[in-house]
Amino acid sequence: MADRVRIAQSETRSAGQRRTSRMQRLAMRIDRLVPRGAGTLSALALVLASVGYGVVKGGHTEAVAAQIADIRDAAANSVGFEIASIALTGEKQLTREEILNIAGISGRASLLFLDADAARARLKANPWIADATILKLFPDRLHIAVTERRAFALWQKDGRVGVVSRDGVTVEPFVAPHVAHLPLVVGEGANVKAAEFLSVMNNYPELRDQVHAYVLVADRRWNLRLKNGIDIRLPEADPVEAIEALLELDRDKKLLTRDILAIDLRIHDRVTVRLSDEAAAARAEALKEKKAKRKAGDA
Repeated sequence: MADRVRIAQSETRSAGQRRTSRMQRLAMRIDRLVPRGAGTLSALALVLASVGYGVVKGGHTEAVAAQIADIRDAAANSVGFEIASIALTGEKQLTREEILNIAGISGRASLLFLDADAARARLKANPWIADATILKLFPDRLHIAVTERRAFALWQKDGRVGVVSRDGVTVEPFVAPHVAHLPLVVGEGANVKAAEFLSVMNNYPELRDQVHAYVLVADRRWNLRLKNGIDIRLPEADPVEAIEALLELDRDKKLLTRDILAIDLRIHDRVTVRLSDEAAAARAEALKEKKAKRKAGDA
C-alpha cells in the first residue's frame, strides 16, 4: 500500500514538473517574440486580446467592452497619448459640451484609440450637423470642425410644428421663441420644396410680408394664407405670373384689403374671388336695391 502511495506521489511530481517545464518554454518563446522595452502597452495588448476574445465568444454585455476601453485608454494616456487640447470650430446651435458628448469624447479618452471615423459619423447623425471633420494631431491634440445647419422655416405636418433647415431636415421637433418669426410652411413635402418657393417670394416683399402660411397642395402647387384670412390659390404652372397679376390688381383695386375669403388664380387669365358671407350678403342687397331703382326708373 505504501509503495502504491509513493508511486502516485512520484507520478504527480513528474506531471507537475512537466507542466512547469512547458510553461517555462512558453514564457521563453513569448520573451523572444515581444521586444524588450515594449513594457506596459505590449502586456496590455496581450491581455486585451485574450479578454476581447472571451467577450466576443461569450456574448457578454456592452458594459464589459466599455470597461475594457477605459483600461485601454488609461494605459495609452499613461504613456503620453492623453488628449491635452481640443480645438473646436463651427459650433453655433450646439454647445461645445454637446458636440463632445455626441462625438463620444470624454475626459478619459485617449488620442491613440480614438476612432475618428466613428466619432464623425455620430456627429453627422445629429440633425443640426451637416458635416464634420476630425483631425488627430499626435501625440495629444485634437481638432474638430463642424458645419451646422441653420433654422430656415417652421414646418407643420399632421398638426405638429417643427423647425427645418433649408435642405428640409427637421433640426428641432418643437418651436422655441427665438425661431417663432420664421416662415410657416404646411403640408407633406413642404419642408423640401419651401426653399425654392420662398426664394421666389423674396422678390415680392409687399406680398411676402402679408403671408401667414405657405400651404403646399397635393405636392404640386402653393396656396398663400394671408394674415387677414384671405386664401390665395396659385397655379402649379408659372406661379410668378399669377403673383404679378395679383399685385397689379391690388394696386388698382385694393383687392387684398377687401372683405373676401379667397382669390383663385389657378386658371390662366382669370381671377375668381370668393366673398365672405357678410360681403356676399351686402353685395346681394346692393344688387337688389340697384335692380329696384332701375325698375322704378323704367316706370
